[in-house]
Amino acid sequence: MPHRETPGTEGAPATRLRWWTELPLILLVYACYSAGRVFVRGDVTDAVNHGLAILRIEQALHLNAEHPLNRLLTREPWLGIPADFWYASLHYLVTPALLVWLFRSRAVHFRAARTWLMTSTFIGLIGFTLLPTCPPRLLDASHGFVDTMAQYSSYGWWAGEASAPRGLGGLTNQYAAMPSLHVGWALWCGVVLWRHGGTRLARTAGVVYPLVTLVVVMGTANHYFLDAVAGAAVMGAGLLLTPVVLRNADRAKAVVLPRLAPQFAPQFAPQFARRSAPAEVASSVPGSPIVSAGCQTSAGEQFPRQWQQQLEPRFTPGTEPDVSPPARGEDDRTAAVPAR
Repeated sequence: MPHRETPGTEGAPATRLRWWTELPLILLVYACYSAGRVFVRGDVTDAVNHGLAILRIEQALHLNAEHPLNRLLTREPWLGIPADFWYASLHYLVTPALLVWLFRSRAVHFRAARTWLMTSTFIGLIGFTLLPTCPPRLLDASHGFVDTMAQYSSYGWWAGEASAPRGLGGLTNQYAAMPSLHVGWALWCGVVLWRHGGTRLARTAGVVYPLVTLVVVMGTANHYFLDAVAGAAVMGAGLLLTPVVLRNADRAKAVVLPRLAPQFAPQFAPQFARRSAPAEVASSVPGSPIVSAGCQTSAGEQFPRQWQQQLEPRFTPGTEPDVSPPARGEDDRTAAVPAR
């Protein structure tokens, strides 16, 4: 069965990827992600109200799976502690590792996959800004949630108030819960493993990793189920926008790079190469149309030799006329002799 590419994930082999250009770009996007979580905090009252509204919607739709999962992880440390490690670690380890793997082993798919991830992340930052949401673990205890990150903080490196390292909990935005980019990034990892892993183990991991992450974010009371749904929707929107982003990026390169340094981007300026090449090549080719100190002849202009060749009549062999000049008076005598 032929392998078909999903729009937005196909390879784009127009340029050769280099790590010293890709790494700063990825770091820039991650810095924007971190800065958005830190500086766009929103109002606490609004965040709590948004969280309670989501909880009421889930209860009305009978989607409230957070409570039973949270009670299970709170009651069973052998499940709760690994879940906290999963939440605090893999989000920042698996995603970069897959980016590096794609870059080294599946380079033809890297650019589209990287653009998909970055576009979705920026959409998620818009969600953090417009809809600050209090996660379940920060709601009043009367709502029945236990903060497992705080309960098991003595087993890990994270602080009691957040999944950040100790002493850095105050630098994170605790109300960046909607959408859940933990689930969104895990879904991206799952798609990458499923499509490009090439083995049954990789495909299995591509299914298990997002599903376990979904259970973990709800069981640790860091996200609502609708946060996870929003995270998946953000990734879907990013996937649809990826071809548009790639086309616009290529257009921008075609305009900007040839002006800044055309020698580093000849593939984006073929018209520049075509304009500059003829003068250089023609000067070294015998019979070049360049005459008079480098001035080129027009398309229809010809040399005198060519004019002479065109003016000469063309005859087949054996039918050439006698081109010797006739003697004076010969034509008159010939005409005066009567025919017999």
